[in-house]
Amino acid sequence: MDLAVLYWILVGLMALGALGELIPGMPGASLILAAILVWSVATEFAGIGWPIVIVFALLILSAAVEFLAAYWGAKQFGASRWGQFGALIGLVVGVLGLLPALPFGGPILGILVGPFVGAFIGEYLSRQPVEGESKLRTALRASVGTVVGSVIGNLIDGLLAIAAVVVFVISTWPFVTTL
Repeated sequence: MDLAVLYWILVGLMALGALGELIPGMPGASLILAAILVWSVATEFAGIGWPIVIVFALLILSAAVEFLAAYWGAKQFGASRWGQFGALIGLVVGVLGLLPALPFGGPILGILVGPFVGAFIGEYLSRQPVEGESKLRTALRASVGTVVGSVIGNLIDGLLAIAAVVVFVISTWPFVTTL
């Protein structure tokens, strides 16, 4: 296969991956990482320098962003440790639990609903009644925080993915133009 054709196929795959990072549960960073690896092997690492290595590392770390963002959102909206822990458990259960039932929409729905329900249950069960404060309202506020955190996490992941594609194109373009 011609390297220029391979390049454009991989850039298209990376763009699809960047779009996938904005949608919860879609394999965005993994598509971008796979495309970088394919290009690196096909060209014997031509055009792959420190910027690509740094982007590669950031994309690997971005896998934790969605998990940590739900935790952070719960914390910012006043969730206790039990609410934060419930959000993390809800995220895992939501993704894995809805996967068999809804193979196409399950993980996406699970990423949004799981942390919300998990934080709500954890917060509701752990909170002691306080005069003037409803357990239901406190648990609901913590649940909203997890959703806000998840949305922020997806936006950060999306920006990292877009930056990865741009850095890849800028770094490898001089090599492609000489083909």
